[in-house]
Order: sequence, then C-alpha cells, then structure tokens
Amino acid sequence: MQSFAHLLDRMSYEPRRLAKEAMLRAYFRETPDPDRGYALAALTSGLSFKHAKPALLRQLVRERTDPVLFGLSYDFVGDLSETISLMWPVSATEGGETQSEPTKLSAVVETLLTAKKAEVPELLETWLDQLDEAGRWALLKLVTGGLRVGVSARLAKTALAKMGGVDPNLIEEVWHGLEPPYEALFAWIEGKAGPPDVSDPVPFRPVMLAHPLDAEKDPATLDPDDFVAEWKWDGIRVQAVSACDENGERHQRLYSRTGEDISAAFPDVLETLTFDAALDGELLIKRGDAVQPFSDLQKRLNRKKAGPKLLKDYPAAIRAYDIIALGERDLRSLPFSERRILLEGVIKQHGGSRLDLSPQIDAENWEGWAEVRANPASVLRQADASAVEGLMLKRKASPYLPGRPKGEWFKWKRDPFLIDAILMYAQRGHGKRSSFYSDYTFGVWRATAEGDELVPVGKAYFGFTDEELQQIDRFVRNNTVNRFGPVREVEHTQEIGLVLEVAFEGLNRSPRHKSGLAMRFPRISRLRWDKPPSEADRIETLEALLPSRAS
Repeated sequence: MQSFAHLLDRMSYEPRRLAKEAMLRAYFRETPDPDRGYALAALTSGLSFKHAKPALLRQLVRERTDPVLFGLSYDFVGDLSETISLMWPVSATEGGETQSEPTKLSAVVETLLTAKKAEVPELLETWLDQLDEAGRWALLKLVTGGLRVGVSARLAKTALAKMGGVDPNLIEEVWHGLEPPYEALFAWIEGKAGPPDVSDPVPFRPVMLAHPLDAEKDPATLDPDDFVAEWKWDGIRVQAVSACDENGERHQRLYSRTGEDISAAFPDVLETLTFDAALDGELLIKRGDAVQPFSDLQKRLNRKKAGPKLLKDYPAAIRAYDIIALGERDLRSLPFSERRILLEGVIKQHGGSRLDLSPQIDAENWEGWAEVRANPASVLRQADASAVEGLMLKRKASPYLPGRPKGEWFKWKRDPFLIDAILMYAQRGHGKRSSFYSDYTFGVWRATAEGDELVPVGKAYFGFTDEELQQIDRFVRNNTVNRFGPVREVEHTQEIGLVLEVAFEGLNRSPRHKSGLAMRFPRISRLRWDKPPSEADRIETLEALLPSRAS
C-alpha cells in the first residue's frame, strides 16, 4: 500500500505526461502481482467498492475527531481524502511500526470486494490506524474512486504497453475481456506468455480522432478534392458492435469513445443492432426524425440503467458515419471512401428510426464548406441544424487509424457564442486547486418589478490561466459578502463586480435552472476588468440564441 501511495503522491505533483508515464512503468516493473494489477485497475476506474462510500468516511472521521473542526477543515481543504488523512488521530501503530507485515494493496482490494456492509467500517478504521498520512490518503482515494492524479486510463495503458514494447491499441482491443488483477496481461507484456486468450465476439476497437482545423493555414495546404465533408453532431461518440458467437448467440455492445461499456444504459439502441459489424457514430436523442438538444441526451448519460419513462421520453438513436468491421473482416485498412460504401449497405439493410446514416455535404470546396458551417439551416431543417457543432473533413483515402493521425481527419467547429456575465459565487477547487476559488457561478441581468437583478446562467471552472486564477481568487477574497460552507458570494452590483467573458457551444431551455437556460461547455474566455458590471449582457441576449423547438 505504501508503494502505491508513493506513486500517487509523486504523480499528483508531476505535470509532465512523459514523466508520469515513466513513473508508471517503473512501478509496474518493480511491483509484483497482484498489487500492480489492482493499481492498474484503480488508475483505469476498474474498481468499485459498494459498501465504502464518502458518507461512511465522514461518519468515521467525525467519531474520531471534533465534527465542527472536521467541517471547517473540509471546507478549507476542499478534498475529503486529504482532509481525513491529515486529521485522522495518530496511533501507536502508524506507519506499520508494530505490524507483523505492511498493509498490501491487494489485501485491501480483495477484502473490500468480499466484505459485508457491517464489516467495512472496522476494516477501514484498522487500515487508517496502521497507515501513515500518505498511506491513508491513498487508501481513501482508492475506496472513493477519485484518484485525481492527472492520469487517464489511456496513459496508464500506454505506460504498460511501452514497458513491453507492445502497441497500446492491442491492449485496448483485449481490455474488455480481462479482469483485475490482469496477471495474464502482465505476463504478455513481460514476454512470459502470449497475448491473453480473449474470446469476445464484440470487442472495442480504439477510435480514430480528428485534429482541429486551422482555418487560417490549412485551406492553403489541403486540396478539397482529397476530402469529403460531414456534419459534426452534438452528441457523444459511440461504437456499436454486434456479432454472433460460436454458438450462434447474438451479442450487442455499445461503447463510449474511450471504450467504456455503456450498453446497459441504452437498451433501446441495442435492440436495433441486428447486423454483424462494428459501426462508428454519434449517439443522439431523436423524436420522430428530429434530433433533440444535447441537454436531452444528458438525461440519459451517466446512468447504469434507464427506466421505462426515461426510454419513452428520451429515445436514443445512432447516426452512423463509419464502419470498422463487417462480419469477421477488419475494414480499418481500407480507404474511407470504400468503408463509406460498405456502411451505406449496412444502413440500407438494417437502418431505421434508431439507426441512420450521417449525410455527407454536397459542397466540394472551402467556400461551400465555410458557407454551410456558418449556416447549417441553409441545407438542414432547423432541428438538425441546431444539433450541428460544425463540420468533419475526412480524407477520402484515409484508413481507420487509432489515435489522432496527422493530416487525415479535421474537425471544423462553429465559432463559440460569447457573452459578458458577472461573477456571483465562487467555490474552492479540488486537488491542486483546493487552495483557490476556481469554480465560478456567473449571471446576467434580468428586469423585475423592483428593477434589474442578476440571475445565474451557468458555471465554469476552466479557460483561465494560472495567473488569471490568482487574480480571480484575490478578487473573491477581497469582495466576499457572504459565505455558505465552501462557497463564497461575491459582491455583484451595477457598480462593483467582476465581468467575465464566457464562451459556450450552445444553449437550451432548462426548467431546472432559475434562468430557464442551460449552457453547453461554458468556459472563461477572458477577464473584462475594463467593463463595468452595468454593461454586462441581459437575459434577452441569451434567449435570442435559443434554438427553435423541434416539432
């Protein structure tokens, strides 16, 4: 457990990706099975302990410390694991001084996975008493699942692959057929055995990604005759796979772009996967033929299952734009133009209201593409036009390459919307930002019978530089007028306040918000120290940006 804690501690302070990758490789080389496998599972969100939840941890620390002091400390620190690890009373056995042997990561994981609910509090207390401050922090991060050390699942798998000179994409293709502690995977990486025997008829295949288009430079170097243009839809990227196993039983699976299995949350989509293929496409909400706002799709996301009412009110569908396997044939080496023909054949035979083809754009040059990008409604009906984020430009000859290969696919997003809003509330961040007020709620003016008032329209916690973060933090501390736990209300009048230029991708109606509006991907574009709060935007400005409701 201590070596795992040391790894997390070092990575939490290391901003460089390659340095973190090197730390992971060293850990995987030096740590024996099964500990290293469970560490890999923790780093890739592959562990879940149903009886060890944040509420239990709060209860345990309140029993061991002053509850008021804990509340104040948690508000200040902003991170539950760090607060408890610092406040947990030091025992005579801290650091394992009187233990017969150190607490092992594998022992913690395997015990928690099989423990009954009533047993978990005593287990956690015992481990917290035995471990030092860093060990406690790592234990709590492990059981809550929020490591927050700047390591993605992809980075952890890449580090493992490089340890054995294996293509990371080969690990991705067998990953969903493996379970922690991944001993067969490590044996393969270390050259002690062949690839893991994974007989999955519906595997995930790493997706191909696009580079942002440089609208000033790229048109001069890219020949439009080499590319086709498609719409970039405002949904989520998915991979839909369907096939029969050796016994003739059909299997269907829906993956996110990162390979997460989201099948259980979308049974309405799975039932339409009657083909033997792997399709690449966009998950959307459709009523009839009309694509609905992204806010409707959000109601279906991050759920383990979808109930009957949710399925009825927010029916999901896939808009396919590529095919990467057909039957037992891997199509990824084929040029995109040939894959498109095969995709059209599959959709013609198996498509319907829940599975359709993403149309390509008739325009064939930069001028035509720029025109439809700026005004999708000129060629699409309003509902679909409102669901367009921009264009995708795909080289006709491009194979389907995992990762983000240069020069093959480009995304040309529409310009973001910009408004000037006023900072209303600020909350401490987490991890490295736990000492700063970095999460902001902002609002715009709205007329009432008593005069103008500010109404919240969104929240943002990125887009600013480290220097700007310090400036905003200083403003929050110097202009606080009220406190609500970790949240501070800052002064926001016609004369005094901080105006923020906020960029966002879209806007939809939302009865859950006081303003009746919900922003898509809001972020701080710049600080308007030059602008008085009285000149910030009004709610009417945002309402004018709302898309027409689909009929």
